[in-house]
Amino acid sequence: MSNAQEIVKAVGGADNILSLTHCATRLRFELVDASVIDITQVEAIEGVMGAVPQSGDRFQVIIGGAVQTVFNEINQLPEMAASGGQSADEVKAAIRAKSRGKNAWVDAFFEYLSDSFRPLLGVLLGASLIIAFAAVLDALGIVDFRAADKAAGWVFVDAMWRSVFYFLPIMVAYNAAKKLNVDPWVGATVMGSVMTPEFAKLSDVKAVASTVCTDTQFGQTCMANIFGIPMQLNDYGGQVFVPLIMAAVLGLVYKFWKWVFPENIQMVFVPFFSMLIMIPLTAFLIGPLGIWLGSGIGTGLAWLNGNAPLVFAILIPLLYPFLVPLGLHWPLNALMLVNIKELGYDFIQGPMGTWNFACFGATAGVLLIAIREKDKTMRQTATGALAAGLLGGISEPSLYGIHLRFKRIYPRMLVGCFVGGVIVGVLGGVKTQAFAFTSLLTIPVFEPIWKYSIAITAAFFTALILVYISDYRTPEQREAARLAGSVDAVAQPEPKVIVVSDAETNQAKQWIDALGNADNIEEVELTAETRIRVNVKDSALVNVDALKKAGLPAAVEVTPNVWHLIAGLEAEQYSTAMSRRLTSSAVAVQ
Repeated sequence: MSNAQEIVKAVGGADNILSLTHCATRLRFELVDASVIDITQVEAIEGVMGAVPQSGDRFQVIIGGAVQTVFNEINQLPEMAASGGQSADEVKAAIRAKSRGKNAWVDAFFEYLSDSFRPLLGVLLGASLIIAFAAVLDALGIVDFRAADKAAGWVFVDAMWRSVFYFLPIMVAYNAAKKLNVDPWVGATVMGSVMTPEFAKLSDVKAVASTVCTDTQFGQTCMANIFGIPMQLNDYGGQVFVPLIMAAVLGLVYKFWKWVFPENIQMVFVPFFSMLIMIPLTAFLIGPLGIWLGSGIGTGLAWLNGNAPLVFAILIPLLYPFLVPLGLHWPLNALMLVNIKELGYDFIQGPMGTWNFACFGATAGVLLIAIREKDKTMRQTATGALAAGLLGGISEPSLYGIHLRFKRIYPRMLVGCFVGGVIVGVLGGVKTQAFAFTSLLTIPVFEPIWKYSIAITAAFFTALILVYISDYRTPEQREAARLAGSVDAVAQPEPKVIVVSDAETNQAKQWIDALGNADNIEEVELTAETRIRVNVKDSALVNVDALKKAGLPAAVEVTPNVWHLIAGLEAEQYSTAMSRRLTSSAVAVQ
């Protein structure tokens, strides 16, 4: 059985999959019922770095850099085609409608931010490596990339990476519109309209008589007279707040016109009227608002960095370990781009890099322990995560595959973040003139290089040493790992006493009755921390309503005559009580 088949089977089969998408390192499942998944079984599959249950019936499987290959292999499986499962686009509306708790709007907001940027990780990483290559040549004195009179060939090299950042607003608009189930090309077109040569020409006071430019404390501001209405002119290249706001408003406008027009003429009139409204609205209102918002937040952070640089340098790396797992880091990443656009440099990426290297250092500590103890599974997971981090600057494989699974890692990693932040602050800060993923390959992008190198090295080895010395596992987890790797220990496990209360015994009796009585039950087994597997002779005798009335949160038939009882954290006690009851019933019959 291939890895792809094992993953599909472990998440409940093709029929349990509503949709499957992926990001840079993770497979993202929307399932019919996520409660049937045994996380331990998923994580035992070769090539899987970890698994992350999420709210609702969402489930993520961490693969690492091979995620695209595994994604394609899963989609090519015959059972996936036969299942008739819906595509991600077809089920998005239904997914958003599902309840996700009291803070569903917060989840939706940060999913919107993340999904607007996540598909761009590849080109952003590619551009950052081109920048790194250019920075290395600059550091070696081979070519001066800051010179105004560079040769045509090196100007072309600049165009290779600047294309990503200049047209980033159009890419973000496309993804954001797609996320909101709007024609993404309409979103891209609206954003593109304020980035055309014709729009840029409006700022030329010599070519356009009605344009007036004035000098303010924030720089030069130009206003154009458009049919008697003043419009503030801005350069929108590299902006990200503008397309995010624009796409959110476009979502409302687009859906309104879809409601107004019949389906047979929507293709013509919905895009037309959406563009007719959104292009002027973006040029006159949303564009200036987005520029003001980004500049305002950036100015506030610049003030903090200028007036309390040590506090700023410590705060950033200590925040990122908590922001990244929740997807809340994208607004800060967007501010980095705003800083580069407005100031010509960014001061956030330097301190942020110390968090990344503290994260990678903790992973290296785990890898050394895995090598020492000959733990093949963790060695593979840590090796892949460390390679993705040091070479690509991607922290998710480390976070989801290791750090979030072992609670002892975070405190030690945070010490590394703190040490790196203190060094950056004490030495006077680190800047960069380009957006770059913080990896070994992009070190030359930062200035001064020696300050940045000292900070990330200290962060890396602080986290590594602390994790290696004190271990990343609790004593209980170490003992479990020892038992799992010892044949003798497995053959002769230590006796374990399970204390079952009278209430749990009585409830277990009611569940047995609802399952068709003891005669209908062939086997009872605890399969996970919260689930009990029950094999029955005839599922027709199982009374699900009676199980729920008897206090069972949920019961799912995973295969014919095999049921999973979702019993909660007391599943082990209930399983023991049921087994004892069945044993006593069998003895009584004899």
